[in-house]
Amino acid sequence: MSSSVRAVLIASLLSTSLLAPAAHAEDASVKTRLDARGVKYEVDGDGDFKVTYNYSKEGRSQLVFVSGTTQNVGGFKIREIFSPAARVEKDGIKGAKALELLAESRKNKVGSWEVGGDVLYFVIKLPDSLDAAQLESAMDIAAETADDMEIELSGDRDDL
Repeated sequence: MSSSVRAVLIASLLSTSLLAPAAHAEDASVKTRLDARGVKYEVDGDGDFKVTYNYSKEGRSQLVFVSGTTQNVGGFKIREIFSPAARVEKDGIKGAKALELLAESRKNKVGSWEVGGDVLYFVIKLPDSLDAAQLESAMDIAAETADDMEIELSGDRDDL
């Protein structure tokens, strides 16, 4: 292999490896808002902000994620806040229960139930113009709603 071909390959590999983390880079605006509220978080491999809620009184915890990216929909910049509540197969979510979840989604003023893979999530999709307090409030709603459903579906298990 010629030195010029080798140089092009090395340059290509370096640029790819330097750019790859940017695809999953955390969103500085979310970081700023969470930091302003003193919320402790980790950034996962997808660039989502992962927050663990501890309900020490009940001996439970609940994960909440704030998407590290936004989507543009009809001129709105939308951010997702989501919290896992159950495993579809393991917790027997089918037929009647799925219809109950759809009916509950209809009644909710903020958020709805969604399935991603084998996980039931409570998902809130809001314009990304939320201030820090509003973002934290949406996270609180997602955590509480998902944890309540997890208790209903799995009893004492605290898997998610």
